[in-house]
Amino acid sequence: MQKYKKVFLAAAVTLAFSAGAMAETLKMGIEAAYPPFNNKDASGNVVGFDKEIGDALCAKMKVECAVVTSDWDGIIPALNAKKFDFLISSMSITDERKQAVDFTDPYYSNKLQFIAKKDVDFKTDKDALKGKVIGAQRATLAGTWLEDNMPGVETKLYDTQENAYLDLTSGRLDGILADKYVNYEWLKSDAGRGYEFKGDPVEESDKIGIAVRKKDPIREKLNAALKEIVADGTYKKINDKYFPFSIY
Repeated sequence: MQKYKKVFLAAAVTLAFSAGAMAETLKMGIEAAYPPFNNKDASGNVVGFDKEIGDALCAKMKVECAVVTSDWDGIIPALNAKKFDFLISSMSITDERKQAVDFTDPYYSNKLQFIAKKDVDFKTDKDALKGKVIGAQRATLAGTWLEDNMPGVETKLYDTQENAYLDLTSGRLDGILADKYVNYEWLKSDAGRGYEFKGDPVEESDKIGIAVRKKDPIREKLNAALKEIVADGTYKKINDKYFPFSIY
């Protein structure tokens, strides 16, 4: 009888452990103000490319996922304060950010490109843009690029990309520099119909990664899961839902 009790106890412990492992929940940090990559729907739920990729990665890692939203300006400090376990919010991999966090392999590639009114002669060299007001989101590669490469051009930085678009349509900006695919999405909207891309992309080597805390082993798990969703077609299905071309 004692033998069966021990077997039953061992089985119960194993079952409890397995249930606990399956019940593990990882929190993913997302800005939720950067469509089509991340934003909120009419019901207040976080949606977008980043969210769907994050969900797919969690499924491969066999863990539950919960979203924690954060303002962009404080999103890396929030990660390091353990408010979430990884940050999947269309963040460019830069040397400066690598001092604070580690990044996974890139999960998509990005370009920076200007947009402005269709009926305006808008050249994108620094001499032609002198005296103009160009907007970008604060603490982004676009904002940094403007400050580093456009001396004499007035740059206005915004807490969200949506606020930059509002100032463009209200006439307070002459143009915007932002991620090409975010601009692509906005140009399809009612508000963006009178605007277009101007010039060629000014930056084409921008790689987007998932940020994790320094030396966190979750990085390798995310990398392995990313390879799986690319190999089995899951990534392509998500990509094709948002774009008629590959952004990987």
